[in-house]
Amino acid sequence: MSIGLGQIYWKEVIHTLRNIIPIYDRVNKIISLGKDRTFRRIGIREGIVPGNFVLDAGSGFGNMSQLTLDEFDNQVSIIMYDPIFEMLKKSKENFGFYNIEQSSGIFEFLPFKDNIFDVVMCGYSMRDSINLEKAISEMQRILKKDGRLIIVDLGKPDNRIVRGGVSFYLKYVLGIMAFMVAGKDGFRFNTIYGTFKKWPQNRKLDKLLSKKFSRITFVKKFLGAAIIVVAYK
Repeated sequence: MSIGLGQIYWKEVIHTLRNIIPIYDRVNKIISLGKDRTFRRIGIREGIVPGNFVLDAGSGFGNMSQLTLDEFDNQVSIIMYDPIFEMLKKSKENFGFYNIEQSSGIFEFLPFKDNIFDVVMCGYSMRDSINLEKAISEMQRILKKDGRLIIVDLGKPDNRIVRGGVSFYLKYVLGIMAFMVAGKDGFRFNTIYGTFKKWPQNRKLDKLLSKKFSRITFVKKFLGAAIIVVAYK
C-alpha cells in the first residue's frame, strides 16, 4: 500500500485549500503556534547558499520563496511550483518577486529535467503528496549531485503518547482556534488532521528518505510535532 493521500483524498484537500485562500496564512500560523516562519528560516539557512537554483515545491503564496529571497538578498533563482494556480496568481499580486518563475503541477510528475536544481524545498506541503514515495523519487531525480531536499512540516511523533496529543490538537483544538480567527471557514482546516493521519511517523519518513538520499539531518521541534529535514543527494 502506497504512502500518501491517494487521488481521491488529495482532490478533496486541494478543493479545501482552493476555498480557504483568503484565510490561509492567518490560520497557518496557528497550526505551528506562531513558529512557521522561524522553522522555515531554519530550513532555508541549513540547506541553501547564495547562487542556488531552487524549486519551491508546493509553494502556495510563496512564503518560503519570499523568506529565501530576503535571507540571501535575491542572490538565488527560484521556480514556484504548486498544483493550485489561484495561489500562484495571488502571489504575483502580493509580492514583487524577481528571479522567480512559476509552474503548476503535482509532486509525482515534475516537469523538469534530471539534475538541474541545487535545492528543492517543501514548506508545509510534502504532507499533501498523492504518493509520497514517488514524490520523493521525483525530487531526488531533479536535484544535482550534492543537491538538497528541504522539508519543513508537521511531524508525526514516534512516541505514542505525544502522537496522541498532536492528533487531539489537530482534530479538536485547531478547529476551534481557526474558527476564532476566520469564522466558519476555519473549520475547513480540519482536513489537516486527515493529512496528518496519512503522514508517516518521523522514523518511517527518515527511512523513506534514506532510500533515495545519502545523508539526512532530521531536526525535531515540539517533541517531534514539527520537523525540519535536509536530505542530501
